[in-house]
Formats: sequence, structure tokens, C-alpha cells
Amino acid sequence: MRRWIARTLLKVLGWKIEGARPLHQKYVLIAAPHTSNWDFPLMIAFAWAFDIRINWMGKASLFKPPFGWVMHALGGVPIQRRGNNNVVEAMVEAFAERDELVLVVPTEGTRARTEFWRSGFYHIARGAGVPIVPSYLDFGQKRGGFGPALPVSGDIRRDMDLLRGFYAPMKGLYPDQFSPVRLREEDDDSREEERRAAS
Repeated sequence: MRRWIARTLLKVLGWKIEGARPLHQKYVLIAAPHTSNWDFPLMIAFAWAFDIRINWMGKASLFKPPFGWVMHALGGVPIQRRGNNNVVEAMVEAFAERDELVLVVPTEGTRARTEFWRSGFYHIARGAGVPIVPSYLDFGQKRGGFGPALPVSGDIRRDMDLLRGFYAPMKGLYPDQFSPVRLREEDDDSREEERRAAS
């Protein structure tokens, strides 16, 4: 029923549903471009249209009684941040503990334009040994869906080149606010290669 409702709503709103449901049971999901408040409800609608239960990260205190069950029902995944246990490590552990997990990680982190994507999604996927699946909301052509799963190679620039190619034709509701598909670590790698070449 939820799938039918979502597909009907998207059709009424003039959106085209593309592609197929990802085959993997566990993956990190990129939701981009992210330039407006409409992105989150539309992402939920597309997830429902493909019958995908998405999950998001939240600090463990949000999941305590009396309202913790609501957070779980909405797809929240509690993370513990004690000592050196950072968010990436906590989510890698969450993937290890579950048979199925589709984790939405904010790559841009804000609706405003920034110079770099946040790299947490990449390090979580690499540490957990799961692929990255790019989803998209292309306001330019009013289409949305999911791209092919990207196995993480460890070669950041190579993997990001694939994502850059995928997102190149996509337009957010406010195109000028779509952040470049780039990680700060790519520049760090470039400088390291330059130092090695000069030595």
C-alpha cells in the first residue's frame, strides 16, 4: 500500500521514477543534489516507491524511553560516541551487526553550497565493506531514482570520478547551491603525489 501511495503521489506531482531497486541488502546511500527542504520528503517518497527502508544516524540518547521506539520506527540507528568510538566506527559496527541496512549519509551536510562533500559516507562504506549507491533527485527533468552500486576501491579520486560522472547531469531545485562532487582528501592525495614526484 505504501509503495502504491508513493508512486501515485510522485506521478501526480509530475515526477518520473527511473531505474530499479538496488539488489544489495546493505549499502551506503547518497541522496543528492541537496539544495532545498523538498529533498528529504521527496527522498522518502522515492524510497517508499521502491519499497526501501532507509536508515539514518542519531546519538544514542535519542533512542531512550519514552520516545525511543519512535526514532527506531523512523529508521534511526543509534550510535555510541564514547572515547575514541567515532561516528564512522559506530556505523561500521552497525553494518556488521545487521543483515540488512540502507544508511543515508548526508554528503553535502547543508543545503548551501560548500567546496567539498563530507567524506564520512566514503569511509563508512570502505570500513564496512559495502557499496555506495547514488540516488538522485533531478529537478531539471523531474526524475529520480537510484544509480548502480559502486564498490569502494580505496582509490578516492577514481571512485569520486565515477560519482562526478553520475551526478554531472543532475540539477537540484537551486542548481547554484549544489556542492562540487569532491572530497578534501582528493586534494591531500594530489599534494602527496607532488611531494613524492619532487623528492
